[in-house]
Amino acid sequence: MEELILVDANDQEIGVMEKMEAHEKGLLHRAFSILLFNTKGELLLQQRALEKYHSPGLWTNTCCSHPRPNETTADAAHRRLFEEMGMKAEFNEAFHFTYRAALEHGLIEHEIDHVFIGYTEESPQINTSEVMAFQWISLEDIQTDIQKNPNRYTAWFKLLMEDHYSSIQQALIHES
Repeated sequence: MEELILVDANDQEIGVMEKMEAHEKGLLHRAFSILLFNTKGELLLQQRALEKYHSPGLWTNTCCSHPRPNETTADAAHRRLFEEMGMKAEFNEAFHFTYRAALEHGLIEHEIDHVFIGYTEESPQINTSEVMAFQWISLEDIQTDIQKNPNRYTAWFKLLMEDHYSSIQQALIHES
């Protein structure tokens, strides 16, 4: 049974709960998103496996998940990047944001999402139970495609690209 870290609006831990129950109840919990770029400035996207419990087959950022109880968010990010994409990379937390999004099957994502940004030239070795495909793509092309085909992308990734684009660009300038 996988548990999530429940948090208050200030990201202070207030308890733990089984993952599906937290998503059914829409309770605020801690999460992370990783954005890995190559030296051409392209972002590595993954297409979620069809077996995922929500947002199957949708395109999203390089990796995203939840830290476990007694695990730092950065440690969880490194763990999941390797589990999903078969990669190790250096990255730093750039910012965080809170969002709430209704998903299919009555599930609700309500997260404080810690966004990590880094660079790599490594090619993914995807875990096909987690990821069905990947691609490197420019931020401009992603924004264009999200406008034309919003249903191809996860809720949190669309929010990242629409509401936090300038924060991503700021972090990229700082990282380079």
